Amino acid sequence: MASTQIETVSSGADKLKLTLAVLLVIAALAAFYLLAAQGALAQWGGLVAGLVLATIVFFTSEAGKRLIAFGRDSNREVRKVVWPARKTTLQVTGFVFAFTVAIALFLWLSDKMLGWLFYDLILGWRGR
Repeated sequence: MASTQIETVSSGADKLKLTLAVLLVIAALAAFYLLAAQGALAQWGGLVAGLVLATIVFFTSEAGKRLIAFGRDSNREVRKVVWPARKTTLQVTGFVFAFTVAIALFLWLSDKMLGWLFYDLILGWRGR
């Protein structure tokens, strides 16, 4: 099975795209606050438009293309996973809950026993 390797050399244009994407996010946030007097529709419209433009610019950069490739590879790997049956999942979940309750009871009883041992028997402090 062939693995896709992406090797990139960060170019000036790529750095410019990433810088532009960051500036568009900042501009979108500024528009959100500066358009407060224009109403909620203009405010949210400016924010969403700026974020959409920033996303488009980011995904045209090499970092964006690598992110898309990573997402595709991850999706391909997730499809290979053999998920447990419902019965197995419920059994394991029940076991985890039962074990958690048993450990909690053990720790609570240990705390009470040690408290009784130290405070009541050894130190003689009655009525905590």
